[in-house]
Amino acid sequence: MAAELPFEKPLLELQDKIKELRAFSEEQGIDLGTEIARLEERARTLSEEIYNSLTPWQKTQIARLPARPTTLDYIGMLLTDFVELHGDRAFGDDPSIVGGIGLFEGLPVTVIGHQKGKDTKDNISRNFGMSHPEGYRKALRLMRQADKFGRPVICFIDTPGAYPGMAAEERGQSEAIAHNLLEMAKLRVPLISIVTGEGGSGGALALGMGNRIYMLEHAVYSVISPEGAAALLWKDAGLAQKAAESMKITAQDIIRFGFLDGIIKEPFGGAHKNRAEQADAIRKTLAEALDELRPLSPEELVEERRRKFLQIGAMEGMVSGDIK
Repeated sequence: MAAELPFEKPLLELQDKIKELRAFSEEQGIDLGTEIARLEERARTLSEEIYNSLTPWQKTQIARLPARPTTLDYIGMLLTDFVELHGDRAFGDDPSIVGGIGLFEGLPVTVIGHQKGKDTKDNISRNFGMSHPEGYRKALRLMRQADKFGRPVICFIDTPGAYPGMAAEERGQSEAIAHNLLEMAKLRVPLISIVTGEGGSGGALALGMGNRIYMLEHAVYSVISPEGAAALLWKDAGLAQKAAESMKITAQDIIRFGFLDGIIKEPFGGAHKNRAEQADAIRKTLAEALDELRPLSPEELVEERRRKFLQIGAMEGMVSGDIK
């Protein structure tokens, strides 16, 4: 069995060996229970050694796995009666961002998120989760609609970054992202953002100005990809692993900076190992956040969001009264 990721190879080889011994034991009628139990214990120990000491680059590799659940996967597991809405009412529809209306535990909500593909053909169709301006304008249209009808907004973030192509720039990529940031700051409904995989630069932040911001345990969030940082700093994208180590991009790093409200635990080995378990963990986090935010008035939601982002990056020693 081929390893999903290089650092998993020893574990997967051991698991293959266990399967072979079980099959041989059944075929030959030989009791190999002791040997199988020993290997299973070794596999458990090795698994803990690997996944409890992942490097930032290894977490980046996990965050990018095509097998990880996407926004549409989470929508299917968390919402009922979901209706997807399309288009920005100006240029067209961008399939790299999906959104619509559904019921979360009986509560009407608007859900918006980046959408990567499941295979090469799907990824090409969805531009590998890299959005054009019309994608961000579609997201903003849905946020405004949610604001009008008093629906909480839930955003799932998973993108390498906004698409940097010429056509996107010609159609106002930076303006579209900036406009989203301005309008999200003024939303009068609860806004919850969850980084489920990659949180890449402004393309991620365009869905990320939440009253509550969470990251999955092995997600990453950064101003630029490790490859991009390595190319800029050392003129060598091959030094991405070195860049990842220095950029502090993991959920565990970012929560120490005060940017996150919590880290959502992943199943052992990553969200793709048990999608139902991951969806249940997200469900619990969303329910708790909505219980906290829904009693707040529109004015309180706006003010809480404003102060939250003003506090980010505040110098040590400043007190709340210093922030205007």
